[in-house]
Amino acid sequence: MRRVLFSTISLLAFAATTGMGLAADIPRPLPAKAPAMMVPFYNWTGPYLGINGGYGWGRSNWDGFASGNNSTSGGLIGVTAGYNWQVPGGPWVFGIEGDIDWSNMRGSFSNAFCAGCETRNSWLGTARGRIGYAMDRVMPYVTGGLAVGDIRANRPGFSGVSDTKAGWALGAGIEAAIAPNWTAKLEYLHVDLGSVGCSAAACGLPTNASFKADIVRAGLNFRF
Repeated sequence: MRRVLFSTISLLAFAATTGMGLAADIPRPLPAKAPAMMVPFYNWTGPYLGINGGYGWGRSNWDGFASGNNSTSGGLIGVTAGYNWQVPGGPWVFGIEGDIDWSNMRGSFSNAFCAGCETRNSWLGTARGRIGYAMDRVMPYVTGGLAVGDIRANRPGFSGVSDTKAGWALGAGIEAAIAPNWTAKLEYLHVDLGSVGCSAAACGLPTNASFKADIVRAGLNFRF
């Protein structure tokens, strides 16, 4: 009986020792890697408000004064409001945008028929559609729509004329997200307000004074 007992204990001790050695030889699993951090793409959908400012230059033609032409130029500053909608899962962004600017674009000409005839634009507003292509936080876009503003035609010694005219605006730009709720943009617009008619009593000779301008401006928008 003692032999059986000692033999059993010896076998158990041997098995335990062998098992510990085998366990020590089993390679330990490598520590699991933390999952890669996914940075979400910027979403352009939502309303925004902002400010804009820039410079415009163009030409005005007085057709009743032997094609009197003047070069107009000046600064603009104003406010902007709009809404963007980004196609879910895609880069295309569709939006509407409106702005109203104080303008100081003006110019004058002198020829045999008039000395110092001036065309001036004192305010300008647009209501445009936008189509953008979002590359995460940067979005180039094209834009176009309605332009509204005043055209003033003044001849020294006469009352002149001032009228609000509706035309069109077309351009392109690029906008970028610079903070969680802030975007900045740079934009070019060509604006054509048509012309204002000035009678002989108001301008000395009957004429139509046109207004066209190219505008470059920057903007800063807050997105809600």
